[in-house]
Amino acid sequence: MIADESADEHRRAAPAVLGFAILTVSDTRSPGDDVSGRTIHDLISQSGHRIVDSNLVRDEVAEIRAAVRRLLELPEVDVVVTTGGTGFSPRDVTLEAAGPLLERPVEGFGELFRMLSYQQVGAAAMLSRAAAGIVPMNGGIKALFLLPGSPKAVALALEKLILPEAGHLLGQARRVQAS
Repeated sequence: MIADESADEHRRAAPAVLGFAILTVSDTRSPGDDVSGRTIHDLISQSGHRIVDSNLVRDEVAEIRAAVRRLLELPEVDVVVTTGGTGFSPRDVTLEAAGPLLERPVEGFGELFRMLSYQQVGAAAMLSRAAAGIVPMNGGIKALFLLPGSPKAVALALEKLILPEAGHLLGQARRVQAS
């Protein structure tokens, strides 16, 4: 079997409908003007997945970490997507808050995201600390994606990376090892 057939086989065996939670990290946004959070919500809904929860927190390490943990602990959540706080300004602390929860980082996510971003914004793409990984929680495996706060960036990440591969990622991470 060639590699493409194997990946396609894995995708067919992956969960088709996932439960998503959305967390916007911002000191300046409110639910009424959270364009990135709304963009994530709309793209997930249009793809046929479920939105389980959506929330907004300030750029504070303890608040971000607590909110991410709470969302990951929800039994119906498979994937948590955050937006905001992944740059280099002093208040950008999402990676510091949620990064330690990533038991197995998906390095390729950040690399591919920055490559795709480069095509849109040029060298400024290197200023993104977008990241992803899997998190063991309550006896299960969840996926966590940390995205920038830009609506264009979240649309790019969702359309090109997360929605096409989240089920595949979780299907592989949740496979039972043959003994």
